[in-house]
Amino acid sequence: MKGIYFINDRIQLNGLSIEESIALQENSIKQYMTSRKIQSVKLNPYQLNDYYTIPHALLYDLKKDKMIFDCFIYYSEQVMEKFIYTYPAKWLILKSFFKEMISIEKQNDLNIQKVI
Repeated sequence: MKGIYFINDRIQLNGLSIEESIALQENSIKQYMTSRKIQSVKLNPYQLNDYYTIPHALLYDLKKDKMIFDCFIYYSEQVMEKFIYTYPAKWLILKSFFKEMISIEKQNDLNIQKVI
């Protein structure tokens, strides 16, 4: 499977600092991708990181390449919330480039429920 992942580098999660929040998101996503054998795709060769931090840039690159990917991975609804509610039409367009949208936090909640 091939996927693209997003990290919000401007949000503080669970009372953590920005740096800790970025590390939490990145570590959780990478662990999930490794366990599910998801290969990270980097659309823009000039991009510094393997992940996107700006949804508009991701959407631009997706429109340019016109490819469909297996999954878009992000940590939680909270990290995408501002984009989703500010640009609902762009969120729908972004979603159309992926077969599956994966929120790591929701996956963890499902795993916890299965154990209980």
